[in-house]
Amino acid sequence: MQIDLQTLWYLTVGTLLVSASLLLWERQAHPDRAHVLGVLAAALFAFILGCVLAMNRSHFPVALGMGAVNILMMLGYLLVLNAIAGLDGHRYLWSSVAALSFLAIAWAIAGTHFQAAFWNHVSSIPIALTCGLTAWIILRSRTAQRLRSRPIALSISAVHAVFYLGRAFIAPVLLQRYGQDIISIVGKATMYEAVLYSVAMPMSFLMIIREEEKLHLLRMSQTDQLTGLANRHAFFEQASRILRERHGDPVSLLAFDLDHFKAINDRHGHSTGDKVLQLFAETAREQAGTDALIVRLGGEEFAALLPRCDHSQALNRGSAIASRFAEAAARAEGLKTGATVSIGLAAPDCHDLAGMLASADGALYRAKSLGRNRVETARPNELLLHPSADPLDHQSRVVAMGAS
Repeated sequence: MQIDLQTLWYLTVGTLLVSASLLLWERQAHPDRAHVLGVLAAALFAFILGCVLAMNRSHFPVALGMGAVNILMMLGYLLVLNAIAGLDGHRYLWSSVAALSFLAIAWAIAGTHFQAAFWNHVSSIPIALTCGLTAWIILRSRTAQRLRSRPIALSISAVHAVFYLGRAFIAPVLLQRYGQDIISIVGKATMYEAVLYSVAMPMSFLMIIREEEKLHLLRMSQTDQLTGLANRHAFFEQASRILRERHGDPVSLLAFDLDHFKAINDRHGHSTGDKVLQLFAETAREQAGTDALIVRLGGEEFAALLPRCDHSQALNRGSAIASRFAEAAARAEGLKTGATVSIGLAAPDCHDLAGMLASADGALYRAKSLGRNRVETARPNELLLHPSADPLDHQSRVVAMGAS
């Protein structure tokens, strides 16, 4: 059964209406992305107006009707581009206005004289360029960079751009070879492709939004809300992955415990204690290195896994953290007390996570017993634990370690 062109127009309008309604509904579920979803919905409504005008363009002067349809369609594509750019907080308002103004002038000057060429071929060029730029923005997007849905959204915009490039440069060649019948075939192919685009493009955008939110919730579940560091759950997951992927590179582990932290809380209040924790987290981030995995294991206990960092380098970083933290706490505005940290460095012969944790824990206990505010290195093949600790449960020992 063959579908006539008018039916394809109605089908396109119907799918656009459904997609736009879905986007507006989804704005309630994603308040942080309500703006970009609204921009994309506006793009679909621009397409709808363009389709309705195209279906009734016989009621208008030929050049005016065709020009208005093309400008409305370009408005839709530019809004799609701005919605995609909005994922990273960008927008191209004035450049979009300039592009539409240029297109309107082109239709006013040349479109009246070359109506068929503009409608069938020339008007496809700005659409192809805009879709190509949209695909490029998706490719470069920080938001979509690690999302599984990015290749889908990228492919949809890229294929749409290629299709309209074909309309602009291949269809004229086919027209010269096969005559006017090719115009009807290209027109139907355009409508079929438009139906697919009106469904696939909004759905791919929603996939990005939903996947982004899912990853955000995952990050929140693995983040300590007070310090912004990874939490204990994230540590064991990410540290295990780092050790699996080390490929022979050295990896070191530092264990931290803030000195006399319980006394700080009791004497100065929990708000001061929170400031001390935040100050230590900030200092550790600055001194541990950009690739370090720094975590708050619980209470005043922290750890740092240092990829591609040998024993000597880790000792230097630990010493820098201890000294900078003591200096920062002494001069911090509004902080009612000084603070220091004791640090244990895992022995260089430890290679598995449980062994590194136990080794660093033993060194940390020695740092406490030797006067605190220092870095101690675990000796090879030596495991130092609290007298009351269970030597078979190294992982839980790190988390349960006392403050002083």
